[in-house]
Amino acid sequence: MTRSTDENSRPGFGGGPPRWHDEGWPHVWLPYTQMKHAPPPLPVVRTEGVRLHLADGTTLVDGIASWWTASHGYNHPHIQQAIQAQLETMPHVMFGGLAHEPAFRLARRLADRLPGDLSRVFFSESGSVSVEVGLKMAVQYWIHRGEPDRRRFVSFLGGYHGDTMGTMAICDPEEGMHTMFSGLLPEQHVVALPQDEDGFVAFEQFLAEHGSGCAGLVIEPLVQGAGGMRFHAPETLARICAMARAHDLLILFDEIFVGLGRMGSFLASEQAGVVPDIVTLSKSLTGGFLPLAATVATSGIYDAFLGDDPDGALMHGPTFMANPLGCAAANASLDLFEEEPRFEQAHRIGEQLASELEPCRAMPGVRDVRARGALGVVQLEGAFDGTALRERFAAKGAWIRPFGDIVYLAPALVIEEPDLAFLGGVLRAGLAER
Repeated sequence: MTRSTDENSRPGFGGGPPRWHDEGWPHVWLPYTQMKHAPPPLPVVRTEGVRLHLADGTTLVDGIASWWTASHGYNHPHIQQAIQAQLETMPHVMFGGLAHEPAFRLARRLADRLPGDLSRVFFSESGSVSVEVGLKMAVQYWIHRGEPDRRRFVSFLGGYHGDTMGTMAICDPEEGMHTMFSGLLPEQHVVALPQDEDGFVAFEQFLAEHGSGCAGLVIEPLVQGAGGMRFHAPETLARICAMARAHDLLILFDEIFVGLGRMGSFLASEQAGVVPDIVTLSKSLTGGFLPLAATVATSGIYDAFLGDDPDGALMHGPTFMANPLGCAAANASLDLFEEEPRFEQAHRIGEQLASELEPCRAMPGVRDVRARGALGVVQLEGAFDGTALRERFAAKGAWIRPFGDIVYLAPALVIEEPDLAFLGGVLRAGLAER
């Protein structure tokens, strides 16, 4: 499919935008978008499997699974049925003083599935909030342990953990989305992620100087996602964590992107043989159906909050935490991870992506090509017009959303080989036309 890129002939607008889109567009504020120059977003009217159906009948193969959430594909009937059954009995009830079976069952299943003693589950509505909760848990843990000066965190350049104030503070300060807030954010230690012996020597020197004032270390295991899809080896992760533990730092794993099958295992960190003190999960937790997140801590963390003082409780409580519909979706999503070969599918996707994207390495302006799990990345030399490239991909029938200096594919884990080959071909063709 080939279309020109003027506004009225973009995919989704062949017959003019639908009325809801035309009337609503002036009132919507889009994420990460300069609204003065932004073209209208593509109007999606239906999803199915790995496809987005647009208002004019155009179909796009989704290469990023709606920001990596729809691991089982869109509209999976098992999750749909679970949500429908829950909707008919109880769509929501507050989780303060009240409770419900879907949340208790989900918490037990997560505790049973996660490694080590990760057994205490705190629910929230988004990945950013789940990381915020983890940070609060770590700081308050040290307060209860009689070390209130442990208040800072160690995180890494190239990392991304969310857009709320606390999470922005532990993201890469040179990352463009957050630089304007530098004077407002709490000061944290964001350091180079060690990748060689010199890097580990520098990291040890940093810990020796600053570790006693730090509550914990926060890292995305194996892949730093939205900060640039940067990879590190399982051995690197294990060594970083061992060094942090030698200085009594708590280990917080942000598995929101890499967990739940994306790297070919339930948690990416399992491949390094490291069990954190706190782990955060979201995105694929409900299979992309509903917002839900979990911050899971060990019993050792949890026990530090137990006592006679009511003020010693964890002071956090999202209004829609443990939403029953979200918990029903998450339980159904876990069913699929247990009953269908998602981890094997992720490995198969990674092998095919490595093959599909390798020809890009010879293209002018390409800096690197890499693949791991169900993720393939082409890194370019410097920034580029991501909007124009995104529209070029859409005109060829694929939804691929580049950012920064990378173009990547992170499709649903159920994608079949022909659709993955199609995405690879579109990506190669779009880059060749730059």
